[in-house]
Amino acid sequence: MTSETSSPVSARRRLPAWVTAFGPQIIAALIIGLALGLLAREMGESADGEPNWLTTTLNTIGTSYVSLLKAAVVPLIFTAVVSSIANLRAVSNAARLAWQTLLWFAITALIAVLIGIALGVILQPGANTSGLPEAGYEGGTGSWIGFLTGLIPSNFLGLTASSTAVDPETVTTALNFNVLQVLVIAIAVGIAALKVGKAAEPFLAFNASALAVIQKVLWWIIRLAPLGTIGLIGRAVATYGWTTIGSLGMFAIAVYVGLALVLFVVYPVLIKANGLSVRQWFSGAWPAIQLAFVSRSSVGTLPLTQRVTERNLGVPRGYASFAVPLGATTKMDGCAAIYPAVAAIFVAQFFGINLDLGQYLLIVLVSVLGSAATAGTTGAVVMLTLTLSTLGLPLAGVGLLLAIDPILDMGRTAVNVAGQTLVPAIVAKRQGILDMDLYNTRKRGEPFADDSDELLAEQARGEAATDAERTAAVPAEETDGRGVSVPAGASATGAVPDAGARRG
Repeated sequence: MTSETSSPVSARRRLPAWVTAFGPQIIAALIIGLALGLLAREMGESADGEPNWLTTTLNTIGTSYVSLLKAAVVPLIFTAVVSSIANLRAVSNAARLAWQTLLWFAITALIAVLIGIALGVILQPGANTSGLPEAGYEGGTGSWIGFLTGLIPSNFLGLTASSTAVDPETVTTALNFNVLQVLVIAIAVGIAALKVGKAAEPFLAFNASALAVIQKVLWWIIRLAPLGTIGLIGRAVATYGWTTIGSLGMFAIAVYVGLALVLFVVYPVLIKANGLSVRQWFSGAWPAIQLAFVSRSSVGTLPLTQRVTERNLGVPRGYASFAVPLGATTKMDGCAAIYPAVAAIFVAQFFGINLDLGQYLLIVLVSVLGSAATAGTTGAVVMLTLTLSTLGLPLAGVGLLLAIDPILDMGRTAVNVAGQTLVPAIVAKRQGILDMDLYNTRKRGEPFADDSDELLAEQARGEAATDAERTAAVPAEETDGRGVSVPAGASATGAVPDAGARRG
């Protein structure tokens, strides 16, 4: 009887790790998507010249997944940024810490984007490819003024509408959110909430609760990434073919060289320059970097990133609860600096468009100031679209680069999260609030491994205090109303609550 009832559980536990682990699922999805894409391309077009059913299905799966991620961007940006600013209430010298954090975000982003531009110019990833600009393209139309005026919210929701005439009698209207405007609104609301004080407490509590709900929903969406990967890679192969996809190899190499330079050269130099141990930083931040590489989501990694920043790197909790969530939405050296720089240059080379010095400077400006548009989810897609549209380059390049985006996104997200642990550690060290003993302690086990011990200790202390209060307030024995003596603290029925019930 016992063996029969426990066998299903045992069977589930015997599943190999490669079946349930997220990383292997992504690798399997890449292989499946590639195979389905090649099959769809071999099937050719339908009789009426339209894409065949398999290509259409892959396209629907891929675009639907991207739409799900984009749907979470706006509420995520607003709630995360407001919550991050609100957390400054618990930090002394908050204004200085906030300024130093944003300054170091900009410094590291500037270094990363300059590396990306240099690699794009030196390696020429798109020089040996060829493509035609999309219909109606007449050259670069981006401008500094257009970018700066785009930061000013046109309404509270940062909402814009565009209408397109399908035919003389039909007009379709699409609503879009300007992500940068949403960020500006969120910063203003967060600062206002701090200024209002006690009257804003209900709003901030609701915002924190909403953020927790949004993050849970986002994690569910992230778990669908293997399915979305199949659709995206399959559609790309079916649409562009293996020859075009193979031509992206140099682009992928350029991106990963840039990511490696930032993670293994720039960051260690900055750590060392601020008097910290490079080895201790890597060992402390590595659990979050590793999860980011697998999950491909800065926001999905956020809880672990904050934990290792506090527990392994010794950053005070009050400051870490501001800097890390803010970094998860705005600190994107991989997605918002290296990648868009190399990608913009690649797209220009692919379509035979020459960039001038002003456009290179515009890439720097967009990367340093516009990284908040990444929002920790579809960061590279949003940021690449922002960069290309600002420069006036063909947006067809976005769809082309999505072909290998899952492969690049692993490395980009790892660098993003590494930077999100780096800046709080550097700022805390420079402000004299970093726990150096904790930073230099040898890292053992998982970041959450000792949570159970701490919880048990807290529960034991709480139960001891409760028992002491009960002993002082209630006689050792009391009656249950029927003249029967029962132990103090028992219920009227004579049942004694166990420790597990008291822990709740």
